[in-house]
Amino acid sequence: MLIAGYYYALTVNRVSDYGLYLADDTGEEVLLPNRYVSAQMQPGDTVDVFVYHDSEDRLVATTEHPYATVGQAAHLRVVGKTIHGAFLDWGLTAKDLFVPNRNQLTGLVNGHSYIVYLYSDNVTGRVVGSTRLTGFISNSELTVRSGEQVDLLVAIEQERGFRVIVNNRHWGMIYYNQLFRPVAVGDRLTGYVSKITDDNRIDISLQQAGYDEVRASAQRLLNLLAEHSGYLPLNDHSDPDEIAAVTRMSKKVFKRSVGTLLRQGALELTGEGIRLRKRT
Repeated sequence: MLIAGYYYALTVNRVSDYGLYLADDTGEEVLLPNRYVSAQMQPGDTVDVFVYHDSEDRLVATTEHPYATVGQAAHLRVVGKTIHGAFLDWGLTAKDLFVPNRNQLTGLVNGHSYIVYLYSDNVTGRVVGSTRLTGFISNSELTVRSGEQVDLLVAIEQERGFRVIVNNRHWGMIYYNQLFRPVAVGDRLTGYVSKITDDNRIDISLQQAGYDEVRASAQRLLNLLAEHSGYLPLNDHSDPDEIAAVTRMSKKVFKRSVGTLLRQGALELTGEGIRLRKRT
């Protein structure tokens, strides 16, 4: 059964004046309109598509990729409003995402962007959005563990840092003292669970812990040196803020990375900084 809001790999079943009819393994069909059809698509071919409802509430397919699908959150811009709700750009040319008034935590403003969760309406089957996130994002039953790599969406800036959505399911927190690069609401990031408290709060770090962190940071430092002609004016005595601005690392991680690369013979210390060692 084809359901709006998901990707499918479907087979080209037949050709019509309006486009190609694609079928799943049960024989259910959906139209891929001509504007998405390429000359290479032939009957029997498999095509990866996203399925949604068009303006007449018919299931249709597209080869476009929306910014988010059912069960995901995204930072979307309001492009239109009616007395019933707001329409947001979710990356599909032919159809905007509808957020009914009842799903708006506060009134949405044209041209502004908001964190929105996408779900399937139980009655219509259409994909709709909601800025009332607490009904979808919860820490009551966690599905992550300490040290795990996770996907993040920066959702809210608070006094101590940024509240983030973890794996589209949970709330997490990145504290300012753990940030070594610019972050803004709407950013999608990869992070790591640094701590889970007894009351299921999730602390997030953008850097790996332990040896894996040093190994990854050492490689980033090598790449950064290569981008700057093999030299960086940084050393053990450099200001932590300067190190963070240039390398996006804490001073502690920077020093450990430098130490690792020195032991590997990959770089050398100069009077004012570090330099890639020439290979002989």
